[in-house]
Amino acid sequence: MHLIWLRTDLRLNDNTALAAASQRGPVVAVYLISPEQWLAHDDAPCKVDFWLRNLQHLSRALGALNIPLLIRTAATWDQAPAVLSTLCRELSIESVHVNEEYGIHESRRDAAVAQALETDGVTFHRYLDQLFFQPGSVLTKTGTYFQVFSQFRKVCYSRLHSALPPVVATPKAQAKTHLTSDPVPTQVEGFQPPSETLRALWPAGEDEAKRRLDAFADQQISYYKDERDFPAKPGTSQLSAYLAAGVVSPRQCLHAALQTNQGEFESGDVGTITWINELLWREFYKHILVGYPRVSRHRAFRPETEAVAWRNAPEDLAAWQEARTGLPIIDAAMRQLLETGWMHNRLRMVVAMFLTKNLLIDWREGERFFMRHLIDGDLAANNGGWQWSSSTGTDSAPYFRIFSPLSQSEKFDSEGVFIKHWLPELAALNKKDVHNPEAVGGLFGVAHYPRAIVDLKKSRERALAAFRSLPSRDAVGGLHE
Repeated sequence: MHLIWLRTDLRLNDNTALAAASQRGPVVAVYLISPEQWLAHDDAPCKVDFWLRNLQHLSRALGALNIPLLIRTAATWDQAPAVLSTLCRELSIESVHVNEEYGIHESRRDAAVAQALETDGVTFHRYLDQLFFQPGSVLTKTGTYFQVFSQFRKVCYSRLHSALPPVVATPKAQAKTHLTSDPVPTQVEGFQPPSETLRALWPAGEDEAKRRLDAFADQQISYYKDERDFPAKPGTSQLSAYLAAGVVSPRQCLHAALQTNQGEFESGDVGTITWINELLWREFYKHILVGYPRVSRHRAFRPETEAVAWRNAPEDLAAWQEARTGLPIIDAAMRQLLETGWMHNRLRMVVAMFLTKNLLIDWREGERFFMRHLIDGDLAANNGGWQWSSSTGTDSAPYFRIFSPLSQSEKFDSEGVFIKHWLPELAALNKKDVHNPEAVGGLFGVAHYPRAIVDLKKSRERALAAFRSLPSRDAVGGLHE
């Protein structure tokens, strides 16, 4: 018998490890509940709930193929080798199959499990699944990992043109085994279940992921470039949570996009090309995790920025976290995050720049807060985005490029529709005043809305001064850690 160990690959279709295991003979699946590890990684309660709900769907789908799903607990990943070794002995498992994961803790966990199993004569097989390319296979001419996305993308395009990664066949039903599936828990200690309202926004299961992907590819993708920056419009795919949990694969997304664009990457429909670029950004940040493991250790990608004199300002941080900064676009975005487990991508950049530049608060505070609330929380993408916004990361915004919340608000929510949806207390203001209620004077009818906690112009100058005073990268040394 062969074992597939499921992690962030909660799907039946296009699952490389599952397909490979099934070809060897009878298969059993296992999922490890790891509450202490998830807490240490700041995984959001709504994300853990989403995993469990998807596991329930997957258990039924596997059951239809006579593949039992077993649930085991390994409170931390240090316990995974012992738990899996015991299971393999109990079931006389010959081989264990996994889809690769790329954080530093994930890599160490898998190495330890492989070693423990091989001691028992069980082979451990890893597969490329959540990426198009194996990290280490897309390198510069000098053999290093790319640090600039546009150069990385160019190489990816040329590789995809010559060999498109195929979608993997779905396993066929196997003969019934003597095992029965374990019930999937509905909640895990330490993770408060989210509201039914939030759950309803993110239905579980591959059918829902496919429905979203098909609807986006058929109806919306052509408008993606023009509408993705406007938070009041349904301009994005709403697939990020499903990608992060592996309910849909990047290959399925790529094939769906190419089908609408006659197989083209770089010509044809600009919306499709823009969306494919977003899939490659996701890829890029996972390659960065492997090439520069310092970013998995809460370290700045650019070593010289470790010297930024971040402010210790707990009251300002709390105001940002609780959506009471007095800047409507920031507060509306933070309310969206708190209530839905998701934030529009343009606004992720706006609120991150506000925290790290206008408030001069360490990007790690924002990164952690996002992970604790995002249903699509993903170490690589979240870290990459935060370090980009704070000018500490790879290919990041230059430190002197600081978004103004007011101009971003006026440009991307000009009618104030998004702001008024999330801040109904500002509904009485006209479309000009809603972006900056303080400028109205007496704050007509918005007495309950706070004044801005910071002067945007002065705080911008403060941030510029903090970054100008940094040592050069050469003085600090390279990026070998």
